Amino acid sequence: MKPSGVMPIPNDAEDRRDITPVICYPNNNLQNYDRAFYDSVKKDMKFVKKIIIPPRSAGTIEIPAGFIFRILSIDGPQVGDLNIWNINNLDEKFYSGKTRALHGTHVGVGDRLWSSFPYLRPMATIITDTLDWYGFDRYGGSVHDVIGTRCDPYTNNLLSGKQYHNCCHSNLTRALADSQSLHLDEAERLVHDVLNVFMCTGFTHDTHQYFMKASPVRPGDYLEMFAENDLLVGLSACPGGDCSSEHSSDVVKCYPLIIEVYEPILDLSNWSPPHLNKYDRTHGD
Repeated sequence: MKPSGVMPIPNDAEDRRDITPVICYPNNNLQNYDRAFYDSVKKDMKFVKKIIIPPRSAGTIEIPAGFIFRILSIDGPQVGDLNIWNINNLDEKFYSGKTRALHGTHVGVGDRLWSSFPYLRPMATIITDTLDWYGFDRYGGSVHDVIGTRCDPYTNNLLSGKQYHNCCHSNLTRALADSQSLHLDEAERLVHDVLNVFMCTGFTHDTHQYFMKASPVRPGDYLEMFAENDLLVGLSACPGGDCSSEHSSDVVKCYPLIIEVYEPILDLSNWSPPHLNKYDRTHGD
């Protein structure tokens, strides 16, 4: 939060403030969202498997390229923290910051979840969102943000002095370690900033601080994505429940989440995953 200014105000202050902004990363040259293709992919798709994520815990599931996965609310309003890795190379993982720069603070249908450097390619594409009606509310809040990091035990300790082990960061660390037979310290280095699924967030109008409010998600709502590569998906059912009050708590009411996996009936033999980023990686040397 920026403090009140103490420097003298220049005569041309308003002229400087009135300069028209420009978009940092114009995305006009990105491949357009092919709605017809993705609609055909999810038509008559076949259920394959699912995983239930218990409250204040996390789990992982493998999603083959060309399959669809659905994050589903079942028993009550609950938000989830999503991590994504390339199952064949865990170093290639979801890059929330670049996704935010390319698509905005909150993502929806047609937006892609991009991978980290030096790969920088789509990992998954959002194809269905039952909360797309929400838009932005009068506080500036919306759902599915790529602003926040993930609740973690380090910040919790910094602010409260307590040891808390059910933060999403720790949940995802344990889940990744268990599924990939990694030591906790190895897994922790691979856990990354998240897509906050179903979470309703924004920035306050006065102090511009990151806020959260009760999620509008209800049982039956879901966010659906097409796997652009062979993925390992990790999801934590946040200890904050619907995040209406706090997000590192053993008291707040929490509910499970489900990840369902579907195989398209459509023949995808002519489809291929996105290629790796074509930057030559010489860095001017």
